[in-house]
Amino acid sequence: MTKRQLTKQQRRRIEQNQANAGTEINTQQEATEGKADDADLERYGVVIASYGAQVDIEAIDISKKIVRRCHLRANLPTIVSGDKVTWKDSGTHGVVIAQYPRKSELCRPDNRGNLRPVAANIDRIAIVIAPYPEPHTNLIDRYLVAAEHQAIQPLIILNKADQIEQENLESLISLAKNYEKIGYDYFLVSAKDGVGMKEFEAYLRGLTSVFVGQSGVGKSSLLNRLSPEINVAVGGLSKSKEKGTHTTTTSRLFHLPSGGDVIDSPGIREFGLWHLKPDAIAEGFIEFLAYLGKCRFRNCRHQHEPDCALIEAISAGKIQRARFESYLHMVSSLKDG
Repeated sequence: MTKRQLTKQQRRRIEQNQANAGTEINTQQEATEGKADDADLERYGVVIASYGAQVDIEAIDISKKIVRRCHLRANLPTIVSGDKVTWKDSGTHGVVIAQYPRKSELCRPDNRGNLRPVAANIDRIAIVIAPYPEPHTNLIDRYLVAAEHQAIQPLIILNKADQIEQENLESLISLAKNYEKIGYDYFLVSAKDGVGMKEFEAYLRGLTSVFVGQSGVGKSSLLNRLSPEINVAVGGLSKSKEKGTHTTTTSRLFHLPSGGDVIDSPGIREFGLWHLKPDAIAEGFIEFLAYLGKCRFRNCRHQHEPDCALIEAISAGKIQRARFESYLHMVSSLKDG
């Protein structure tokens, strides 16, 4: 079935609506409020949250922002938080007519291996970790590979700095700095006492970011610190397993007072990359790029082959062994999947 895209006429109408925002559109909206012909007014909006067959849309082509629950036309692709759409308002609800092309998207495969978008039009992916639940480098690396393949700038957020104990301080800082050496920014923050939050907030300003990470690492707490009026529900850790309890059940977009948007996503313990081939996974490790294609054998699997450029780089200390082992684990998981 063909995905419904905007027509040239709809694009021109939306551009004109945006140019006249706050004057003609406001006047027209007030004049037609409560009337049947208001349903014919096409509007430009952003998806705040998606619930399957329905979405919450915020109108952004008028001075007075409104949020309306909308139905989806049958032949539309999957709509997620961050999508830009055209919709019509009937007063109590609306209908999404078409979807704007995405500049970026974060996807993950479902249990059947089909790619499902999680969030759209993202500038940065904030990978949140914490002392507990214990951070897993393989999960972090999966997020990084996904971000690299979708050309979204990732960063590492070490949250709950107030809970870091002396015995694990060195290992956690070392973990974050290892990613910094590769070229990824990281922030040491505390949503509880505000450590590092001003710098983190400035980094997000004017952009659309998505928070990802295991349940319990404090994504919702960070969001509440950045914008207290949002008041997102916060869950604790399961005492028996030291794993987070799920508080976010659907991805949702929030506006930050300082400028910019954040999409809060459900906690993810697994992040499969079954849709990628081994060569594509290797390209998602940015420090590998200088050595790919330089092995003796064109079909080198970077395991036991002689004159493997990656293995030689590890021996020379130019590639972290832990990252290489993470790559091998991902490739192995493709066979299991």
